[in-house]
Amino acid sequence: MTVSILSARDVDFLLFDWLRTQELLERPAFASHSRETFASVLELAETLAREKYAPHHRANDLQEPRFDGTSVTLIPEVGTAVRAFADAGFLMAGLPEEDGGGGLPLSIGSACMAWFHAANTATAAYSLLSMAAGNLIRTHGTDEQRRLFAEPLAEGRFTGTMALSEPDAGSNLADLQTRAIPQDDGTYRLFGRKIWISGGDHELSENIVHLVLARTPDAAPGTRGISLFIVPKYLVAQNGSLGERNDVVLAGINHKMGSRGTVNTAPVLGDGAHTPGGAPGAVGHLVGSVGQGLPIMFSMMNEARLGVGIAGTAVGYAGYLESLAYARARLQGRRAGQSPADPQVPITEHPDVRRMLLAQKSYVEGALALMFYCSRLIDDAHSLDGEAAAEAAALTGLLTPIAKSWPAQWCLEANSLAIQVLGGAGYTRDHSVEQHYRDNRLNAIHEGTHGIQGLDLLGRKVLLDGGRALGMLVTRITATAERAQAVAGPESVVSVGQRYAADLLAMTSRLVEVSGSVGGVTASDPEGGARVMAEATAYLEAMGHLVIAWLWVEQWLVAREGDDALHAGKRAAAEYFMTRELPKVAHLLDLVAAHDGLTTGLDPDVL
Repeated sequence: MTVSILSARDVDFLLFDWLRTQELLERPAFASHSRETFASVLELAETLAREKYAPHHRANDLQEPRFDGTSVTLIPEVGTAVRAFADAGFLMAGLPEEDGGGGLPLSIGSACMAWFHAANTATAAYSLLSMAAGNLIRTHGTDEQRRLFAEPLAEGRFTGTMALSEPDAGSNLADLQTRAIPQDDGTYRLFGRKIWISGGDHELSENIVHLVLARTPDAAPGTRGISLFIVPKYLVAQNGSLGERNDVVLAGINHKMGSRGTVNTAPVLGDGAHTPGGAPGAVGHLVGSVGQGLPIMFSMMNEARLGVGIAGTAVGYAGYLESLAYARARLQGRRAGQSPADPQVPITEHPDVRRMLLAQKSYVEGALALMFYCSRLIDDAHSLDGEAAAEAAALTGLLTPIAKSWPAQWCLEANSLAIQVLGGAGYTRDHSVEQHYRDNRLNAIHEGTHGIQGLDLLGRKVLLDGGRALGMLVTRITATAERAQAVAGPESVVSVGQRYAADLLAMTSRLVEVSGSVGGVTASDPEGGARVMAEATAYLEAMGHLVIAWLWVEQWLVAREGDDALHAGKRAAAEYFMTRELPKVAHLLDLVAAHDGLTTGLDPDVL
């Protein structure tokens, strides 16, 4: 039995029926493309994902990367897939055409990446990192850095990493200790240890471009003293040729619970194992200005956070479809009232199995809508002018913490439910659902944990510019509710629209009320502000659920009168989310409003 990894029909529904991505073709930035171009690229991504990525999904898990003390070895299928990705032009698909790229909107690019992550997220991670590293260098680097490093990254000859964390400075980058010593030739020599660096060593490419955060001498304390450096595995000459090995080695690799095919490393810079130019220290090239490393790195981090959201969504989606296929084929038990002599029925006939499948559907399809919506906002920010572009950019910033964290949390829950649907079989390695769960568990951790995203959302994004971006979001949610209120048609449809609108407006009003009240506390009362920020994760989860509910009403508005299984499924999933999930928001917001100090005042000795 061939199991789907993603729904092409759902992708088309979200991109073209709901978001009307084809309207981007009317804008100069995308005018050289056509609906046929979009369709062919999506079809190519699906084909490549199925043929080059999916077949070694299990092997990636069972045959982990190996480190012999000198080099890292991966199974050969990873290299084949990564090269096929580059050869098909996906590394350059989103770059402007004047820069040699495909000029495709991110909306299409994100849909393509969803296919690769659904097929094999561990292998897809190498290309995700390379694209993000290249984009950072193109945006913030010099012309020479773009030529020597960004261009080979786009061509697939080099791969990239982001080297932030250290053994004693993970989420708290203010305490990182890696040193960067300026040299007479304009380069720097770096000394220090990093950890948790995905893609930190392998033989997939000619070179690896590490983007490393470090401190220069006399740097200011905290995050203001951090600078960013390009540190290649092999030095690159002015003519682009590769030179001697840089002074970067591995202390070892980390053995992970899941997503094992993405090698995770502990690099050491400047221990003298290699001495480029006859001296120890890893040669690095400053990106931007001294002390601007963290703001520059955030351009890559934010791109990676959206990539993590797509990965979490896709892995959750793959698990859902596998459990759905299993449930349709698995015969077990009988309907209520049937005789023991009657034939057994597929387990989809049992209400609790339907509940678990519908919950998964509401999570993964809601998350995919969120990721495509954020991608569309970025397309709008890049292709519109004036206030429209500024609004799209502001909304992207506001939604990024949610786009990173919500799929990581709730699509993981979908993976958990997929195991439950399969029962004992789901807990074995005979089916992929247990691997999907392990693979997806990472997405709640890397690129900023839930706690970090909550602090970013409540402590920065919501309060920024007097809550301007939140006001924009509320305006859009309110407009959707008004459309739902005004729906015409059969009484059953009208009543659903009015109910959805009322529930959405009530919860949005509560979010605004709580946001305003806690915003005043954080600004005027440090102790009260600490209690508020202790509930930042609850705020993140509340706002995330509200946003997904909004996007389900958006999907319902498009699907409300369709008579096929796709549209009926959308209506059922919307009903599930609005009646089973949206009510959770009230409790979460009550916790934020109360900010009772349970955790801030707790004696750690009682834990």
